[in-house]
Amino acid sequence: MINSITIDVEEGNMYKKIMIVDDEPDILTSLRTVFKQQDYDVITVDNGLDCISELERGFKGVILMDIMMPGMDGWQTINEIVKKGLIKNVAIGIITGKGTKNHHNMNSLSCYIYDYFSKPLNIKELIRSIEGCYIFINERDNEEIL
Repeated sequence: MINSITIDVEEGNMYKKIMIVDDEPDILTSLRTVFKQQDYDVITVDNGLDCISELERGFKGVILMDIMMPGMDGWQTINEIVKKGLIKNVAIGIITGKGTKNHHNMNSLSCYIYDYFSKPLNIKELIRSIEGCYIFINERDNEEIL
């Protein structure tokens, strides 16, 4: 299921866009409300395949990715995003109720992940981190060009 709320607010060269990927409807609804109030264009999807579809349609911005999802989990989704070359102009933040930053998948994917958040989420910390992640996107994408 995909919900989209369009708020065209430009920050520098990038629009304030966020995609929330989580199989928990309450998390999707809560985070959509929080980021809408922060003037973000918010897309919510409840699985990894829909996330990839949104990227293939041209989504650029921040992705908050849950790890524990049925079907394609968050790690598999991130691997597929990288494999398909859909990572440019995208920053991924992990949101999870289980696991730690020391998860073995973080080693191979850390250059694509700008932050890691444990549930329950600290909303102020989450907003502050996302506001700074556009620097992460620009630095990583510029390094890939070199």
